[in-house]
Amino acid sequence: QVQLVESGGGLVQAGGSLRLSCAASGRTFTGYILGWFRQPLGKEREFVAAISWSGGSTSYIDPVKGRFTISRDNAKNTVFLQMNSLKPEDTAVYYCAGAALKGNWRYWGQGTQVTVSS
Repeated sequence: QVQLVESGGGLVQAGGSLRLSCAASGRTFTGYILGWFRQPLGKEREFVAAISWSGGSTSYIDPVKGRFTISRDNAKNTVFLQMNSLKPEDTAVYYCAGAALKGNWRYWGQGTQVTVSS
């Protein structure tokens, strides 16, 4: 059974940093795109960032550009999201996901809460 398990969420003050991790088990993600999404309370889930298999290609939504960095360690089947200069509007449940084809997010984690206080 494929599992994606996020960790690293928590409560942080505005301007602080957190590093999210997502470990995959049950299969290797060779060739897969890995990404992060977030869902603020009462709102729809939105894409945050993605990274190609090689790590050579990344994409971000505009609100997090320059503050968040996605990376991956294929040997450990893990993807990371380094979040700096956090803002209250970054508060959300963060999910990692895997896609064999661009846009086809097939595998999802259970989510980790990130709360940024002002």
